[in-house]
Amino acid sequence: MPSTPLIGKNAVAVARRGLEELGEGAVGEHIGVQQVSLESATHRFAAEVPGYDGWEWNAVVACVPGSKYVTLSEVALVPGGSALQPPRWVPYHERVRPGDLGPNDVMPPRDDDPRLTADEQTAAMDFGTTKKLSKAGLNGTKVRWQNGAFGPRSEYAEKAKLPCYTCAFYVPMTDPVGKNFGVCTNEYSADGHIVHSRYGCGAHTDTPPVEPLGVVELRPFDDEHPVSVDTIS
Repeated sequence: MPSTPLIGKNAVAVARRGLEELGEGAVGEHIGVQQVSLESATHRFAAEVPGYDGWEWNAVVACVPGSKYVTLSEVALVPGGSALQPPRWVPYHERVRPGDLGPNDVMPPRDDDPRLTADEQTAAMDFGTTKKLSKAGLNGTKVRWQNGAFGPRSEYAEKAKLPCYTCAFYVPMTDPVGKNFGVCTNEYSADGHIVHSRYGCGAHTDTPPVEPLGVVELRPFDDEHPVSVDTIS
C-alpha cells in the first residue's frame, strides 16, 4: 500500500482523467511518478500525439497532508528523453559572425560592448565621437589581425622569403595601432588590407626576376657529303 495518496492508483486515475479531459491528444500508458514535495507529485504518461514523438504528458496532483483526497493541479505536454527538440537558444550578439552583415542590414553595438567606451581614460583614441574605441577593443583587434589571414603565422607568411616591413608596398601605421601593422598597397597581393609587419608574400618589391627556362641550343650538324648547287648564269 502506498505511503501517500499522491502515488496510489487513485492519483493515477485523477491524473489520467485530467489529461483526457484536456482533449489535446491520446494519453498512453503510465510511465512513472515523481513526488515533488509532501503535498504534490508529477505523474508521467506516454503521449500519442502526431508530430510529438518522444514527448510525454505530465500531470501534477496535490493532496493536503493527512487527507486521502487527491486533486489535479496542472497538466502539460513536455519533451521526454528521446524527443526531438530545437537547439538551445543563443542570444543574437552571440550568433552573429564576421561576414554576416549585408548591405541592407543594421547591426547596432551592444550597450555593454567592451570594444567601446565613453570614458576618455579607457579610450584608445578620441576623435570627438560619442563612443570611442576602448583600449580593450584595440588590443583585441591587434590580436585578431595578428592571428588572421595576414598575420605572421599565416601560410603566405611562412612561405615568403621576405617580410612586409622591408617591402616598398608596405605603408606602416602609427600609434595607437603601432608599427607592427601596416597597409599593403600592392594591387596583386593584399591590396588595401592591414597586414602584420612580418607577413609576406611572393610579390615583395625585392623579389628577384624569375630566371627564364633553359633553352635547348641547336648545334650545327655536317654529314660531310658534298652539296650540289645549281647556278643560273
